Amino acid sequence: MPIATSARDEAEQHLRALVGREDARLHDDQWAAIEALVVEQSRVLVVQKTGWGKSAVYFVATALLRGLGAGPTVIISPLLALMRNQIEAAERAGIKAATINSTNIEDWQAIRARVEAGEIDVLLVSPERLNNPTFRDEVLPQLTETAGLLVVDEAHCISDWGHDFRPDYRRIRQMLTTLPPGIPVLATTATANARVTGDVAEQLGSDVLVLRGSLDRESLHLAVLQLERPEQRLAWLGEHLADFDGSGIIYTLTVAATQEVAEHLRSRGHAVAAYSGQTEATERLSLEQDLLAGRLKALVATSALGMGFDARLGFVVNLGAPSSPVAYYQQVGRAGRGTGDATVVLMPAHEDRDIWRYFASLAFPPEQHVRTTLRALAENGAPMSTASLETYVDLSRTRLETMLKVLDVDGAVDRVRGGWTATGQEWAYDQERYDRVAAARRDEQAAMLAYIATDGCRMRFLREQLDDPGAEDCGRCDNCGGIDLPAGVSGAALEQAGERLRRPGVTLAPRKMWPSALANLGIDLKGKISEGAEEGRAVGRLTDLGHGQMLRELFRPEAPDGAVPRPLVDAVLKVLGDWHPAWPARPTGVAYVESARRPRLVHSLADGLARYLHLPLVARWEIVDPDVPPGQGAANSAQRVAAVGRRFSLAVDEPLDGGPVLLVDDLMGTGWTLTMAARALRRAGASAVLPLTLGVES
Repeated sequence: MPIATSARDEAEQHLRALVGREDARLHDDQWAAIEALVVEQSRVLVVQKTGWGKSAVYFVATALLRGLGAGPTVIISPLLALMRNQIEAAERAGIKAATINSTNIEDWQAIRARVEAGEIDVLLVSPERLNNPTFRDEVLPQLTETAGLLVVDEAHCISDWGHDFRPDYRRIRQMLTTLPPGIPVLATTATANARVTGDVAEQLGSDVLVLRGSLDRESLHLAVLQLERPEQRLAWLGEHLADFDGSGIIYTLTVAATQEVAEHLRSRGHAVAAYSGQTEATERLSLEQDLLAGRLKALVATSALGMGFDARLGFVVNLGAPSSPVAYYQQVGRAGRGTGDATVVLMPAHEDRDIWRYFASLAFPPEQHVRTTLRALAENGAPMSTASLETYVDLSRTRLETMLKVLDVDGAVDRVRGGWTATGQEWAYDQERYDRVAAARRDEQAAMLAYIATDGCRMRFLREQLDDPGAEDCGRCDNCGGIDLPAGVSGAALEQAGERLRRPGVTLAPRKMWPSALANLGIDLKGKISEGAEEGRAVGRLTDLGHGQMLRELFRPEAPDGAVPRPLVDAVLKVLGDWHPAWPARPTGVAYVESARRPRLVHSLADGLARYLHLPLVARWEIVDPDVPPGQGAANSAQRVAAVGRRFSLAVDEPLDGGPVLLVDDLMGTGWTLTMAARALRRAGASAVLPLTLGVES
């Protein structure tokens, strides 16, 4: 494809339109990438720090290629927030962009028509679409035939060595093999160490140009503030948030913590909001715009607000440490884009390691679960939905979906309309590789602890974790003397935070629908649950900043069984006092769920409540089959309903008089034990069932 010798001048004209500055010039590596893509139709991997201008490479290359008559650029982009940023950036440069993702299926046909008519310069596609049968069979072939450029954004997701590996990205390797000759490919990331860089480059094919630059972030001032107790961390944030310049992000490790922290900060007069994967898509967009416009001081967010979120942020605070220095580098990279200085504070907590262990437990399942799934698909013959497969394999919906995506890419299963089918292709369980990945994750956790403890330069530490050969002391972090944070908080702030964390009470939403396909397990239950529980209450979640620590200690496997500790008794009574106005009527009896692990704990709780409320103990959800282990089937709803039905039966000790029953348990996991017990109590004569537990698992 011919190109004028003044191409760099033309490219920089497009760059100036993109960034809105007449003095904008391309870095040499930016031009090297653009030249390789436009002139040589090559494959390029760009590993450069956040804010370097990776998006400028593909937008400028798009403008040049479109000017030469090439087809539209297809960008595979992992997050909706990132897509929105990219569309806005493209429009500034006069580039017409559109997106195909799970939230706009009704627009797909119109977008395809605009692509065919040549009206779209850039089409952004979420990686999940690559595994959607309709998109894969009807849309993708045409895109790959007509594309002028393929871009893989956040390319570290391709590698299972990467900190944010996503199975859907594995399809990209197959996609690359089907591209017609002459279509250039660009992969970009800011967070790839040498191993991930090599893995991604290998998947891109031979003769890949790798452009890797310094990963120093000159605007960031990194600090670690180690405060022992959760109320100290919350109080410090409430007292010092206003001291940070501009707007920013406060990262937490759990969804529950986003709500808890945001609520406290709002009570202290700060304009903040919670943001997580559970936030509705339209609300996410509104919150992002409020942050960008400065209407919010901060979003209290999980990692759902992550890769590629493009904003001028003055700070990032982490309440709790991510499990990997590389993941942490990416989160702090949200700050300091287009700003002279940005403050980055990590406040680690003792409970971080418990949360790391939980997420580590979601790794690729053991071979027995994979074989059970493949056997169920083979024996069924017809396509099976994920919900139907849940009745055969004891895995959560998310983990089962992830496993099926890996099997799909490996050729063992196919995703088709109506679900999944087995291909019959031989498949080997790569235990050695999964063990190596698990070991790498453990090494990352150890490195994160080393980052917290180091007395050396923090930016240098992060750069060395990313195998940046030019890593050197930054002169800006707390250990280099570039930032000095106050560690103290006032007594009033500490008391307010402590009061917030001591306040008990979590709502237990009742289950509304029976799991799909229970008939596969010989259970005649389906549709809406007509004899369920009322809305219940718990003292707190195991992941809470306040009561969570006491509950985690109480429910550790090695913890001794015994009576409910006095502080939790007080919390239970406070929950009852706040809850009783919402009861349909005062309970006339107390029932409880028997426990094999903590029989004294549960009985003391139920008996104490019965005496406090002057009510009889009327029934027990009794263990009748101890061969069914506690928690069996907890990974998915269908398996759990079956296990609870075998393990328990209702034992009525006193006749139920037709009034409400208070149903007591120690810890709620899936909610199905309480649901099944409530159904039995309703059938035995209770007019309503009010569940009450000490804790909630998440």
